[in-house]
Amino acid sequence: MRTVGEAVRDVLAAADPGTKIKTARAVARAWRRGELTHRLGIAMPDRPARPALPELLPPAQMPRRGKGGSERGRLALLHALAHIEFVAIDLAFDMVGRFGAEYPRGFVDDWIGVGADEAMHFALLDRRLRSLGSHYGAMPAHDGLWESATVTAHDSLARLAVVPMVLEARGLDVTPETIVRFTSAGDEGSARILARILSDEIRHVRAGTRWFEFACAAKGFNPESHWRELVSTYFRGLIKPPFNDSARDSAGLTREYYQELAPL
Repeated sequence: MRTVGEAVRDVLAAADPGTKIKTARAVARAWRRGELTHRLGIAMPDRPARPALPELLPPAQMPRRGKGGSERGRLALLHALAHIEFVAIDLAFDMVGRFGAEYPRGFVDDWIGVGADEAMHFALLDRRLRSLGSHYGAMPAHDGLWESATVTAHDSLARLAVVPMVLEARGLDVTPETIVRFTSAGDEGSARILARILSDEIRHVRAGTRWFEFACAAKGFNPESHWRELVSTYFRGLIKPPFNDSARDSAGLTREYYQELAPL
């Protein structure tokens, strides 16, 4: 029987978006059915495989896409969101393969489930782009998300602090306004997809917060202060308002974590 470590590495090794989606879904299904043994400890690649397109640029070189008011602006925003979800597939499965041996089986359950969600989100956004005459890869994208994975590859607490509890949490803050923009432009189809993603991302941030607090308790760390220390060390951006406090609270990410880092 194959191990879950071997299976999640297959997701990271898939470059073609369609293949990555199918592999992610197959791994999640096999894990739920008990068709994979709970064995990890296999080295994960430093970088996941990537398709030839989109062209990956440094964040500072990305063209400005506006705020989604024009049709082109909305396509650019959908493409950027699709890229985020595509990278998030690898982030979730890398979480399992790189750190799963440090945690109980429920950690693998949660992050394989997150990976399956991210694959579904990407598929929805790519399908939407195609319905609007575009596709994933039609525009450049940046590699900032995986840079966050690289700098936290040695420490599961740092990875949990930065990826779900900063980067995904930021999605909770900005997505409601993005939904309003699409709705105001008459793009109800895109707005419905983003509403679905927002609902799922609350669960993802909750998983990150729960396992962060689990590990902090095991190591004797205060979770809020240790989170701030890790974020100050490994995250180069700002923790900035406005915050979607209700969504963050639903995810267990209370203001005690981030209010001291937010600019006045």
